[in-house]
Amino acid sequence: MTDSVNLQQEQLTLWLNKAVSKVDRMIYEIGDKSPHVSAAGVYDDMRVDWWTSGFWPGMLWVLHDMTGNDRYRHTAWGWDARIEQCFVADNNLHHDVGFQFLPTAVIKHKLTGDEDARRRALAAANFLAGRFNLNGRFLRAWNQEKTGWAIIDSMMNLSLLFWASEEIADPRFRQIACAHADTVLKHFIREDGSVHHIVAFDPESGEVDEYLGGQGYAPYSSWSRGQAWALYGMAIACRYTGDIRYLRAAQRAAHYFLSCLPEDHVPHWDFRTPDPLSQPRDTSAASCAASGLLEIAGLLSAEEGRIYRQAAESILKSLTQHYSSLDEPVYQGLLREGTGNKPANQNVNVSLIYGDYFYVETICKLLGWRNRVF
Repeated sequence: MTDSVNLQQEQLTLWLNKAVSKVDRMIYEIGDKSPHVSAAGVYDDMRVDWWTSGFWPGMLWVLHDMTGNDRYRHTAWGWDARIEQCFVADNNLHHDVGFQFLPTAVIKHKLTGDEDARRRALAAANFLAGRFNLNGRFLRAWNQEKTGWAIIDSMMNLSLLFWASEEIADPRFRQIACAHADTVLKHFIREDGSVHHIVAFDPESGEVDEYLGGQGYAPYSSWSRGQAWALYGMAIACRYTGDIRYLRAAQRAAHYFLSCLPEDHVPHWDFRTPDPLSQPRDTSAASCAASGLLEIAGLLSAEEGRIYRQAAESILKSLTQHYSSLDEPVYQGLLREGTGNKPANQNVNVSLIYGDYFYVETICKLLGWRNRVF
């Protein structure tokens, strides 16, 4: 048993070292770009208010914490200030400010004690709390005309509210986060553990108007990354509150996710398409789910949590052996075959920066990393 554990740690360390080598090269090539998609081995440059802008610096902060290398700290340092500037200009910031400020400002404050980072994170939490619909008890998704829309992705942004509540001892942030999580329990997670992507509420009454497919195949299908957001996000809610209802929901979503996986443990982009085996994979759903499964395992006894940890390890092993570009030094991106938005035919069979982030996060968690912000 000892040899097996040592071998596992050695394998994980090897994978991390390969990822570090890739990131070292990417630092020079990416520069100050805000990467989202790598379609041909080169990451693009999105505007800073785009929802994925926190994942590249977040990956650097995680690697700084794991390796002690100040190069990652230096490269990641200014990102929270860059994103903060969007608040004083025309912008499209929305429910995903958690994705932007948790892996930048919150982790920066956590690791360095920087007070400006704390201030920026609290401002983002205030912004997110301001999107709460009182009658519907949900956080509004996106902007424009979508005043009554809520989405499963927002479960991952609740960490920003839970963190703020603890940071300044203000229960209002936690109350909003729990209210949204309760709405997800009631209206998003189905009895079998599958989830809706979008629920459209009447913004005045708070009653459900309709269910929308969003980035999934159809309103009652099962978008695999939405499943990952659900199982991970519900585990987060339980970790902060101790509410067993959230843990059971996380387990239910996880069981559905795992039951739908193909033999190589990496999901197709939606579990309920008419011809699922012919559909593209989504490695970002896989890496996010793997990290979330470790969160579930950490909330259970060692015996109960073993199946979730083993599932996470199986996913990670398959991602590394069959879908990674760790041995391709000139290719920007760690995981291939991500699917961003299949219904819109956008970003299919690409590398996605959030898939890369959660891949690194999963490896680091298995190696003992504990300074997580999601």
